[in-house]
Amino acid sequence: MALFNKEGEKNAKAEPLTKVQPQPQFQPQPQPVTPTVVTTNPGPTEKPVVPVRPVPVPEGRAYLDSGSRISGKLQFDGATRIDGQVDGEINAKESLVIGESAVVTAQIRAAAIIVAGKVSGDIIATQRIEIRPSARVIGNLTAPVLVVHEGAMFEGHCSMQPEVSREDRKVSVFPKEERLAQAAVQKQA
Repeated sequence: MALFNKEGEKNAKAEPLTKVQPQPQFQPQPQPVTPTVVTTNPGPTEKPVVPVRPVPVPEGRAYLDSGSRISGKLQFDGATRIDGQVDGEINAKESLVIGESAVVTAQIRAAAIIVAGKVSGDIIATQRIEIRPSARVIGNLTAPVLVVHEGAMFEGHCSMQPEVSREDRKVSVFPKEERLAQAAVQKQA
């Protein structure tokens, strides 16, 4: 046992002892405690009540509300939504939405048209026409793209060609006797 023998004492006396400084021990700082409330019978969760405000119409867009009633020729430069009653003619440079509560008796021209209400009159679009399930359309449709949703009512003729090419072609309608004679000639040939 070298720790308790005299040689160890001689060596210890010969070399000066260095004092070891005690290291400070880590003392965690107390954290604030937030109380937790536990209920045994929680009630229905309550959500904050947010008041419902009408959605503002973005600048540069037109909107005719369901209380509107207009007769005449309407011209729109920007995107437009109609929920009221219109009699006459509607021309829009951009998109036009006929809302579910709308009743329109007019010739309609626009880039893109979405119909969800009632329309009586011809509709011409340079881009597309979409007829939603709640729509009732009586009139002729002209657009390169036509979408008719299931449940929609459409009565009239449709042409899925651009308006320019439709004006270029000419349609001749022959009396019934001439049509039957031409059909017989075509069968023989």
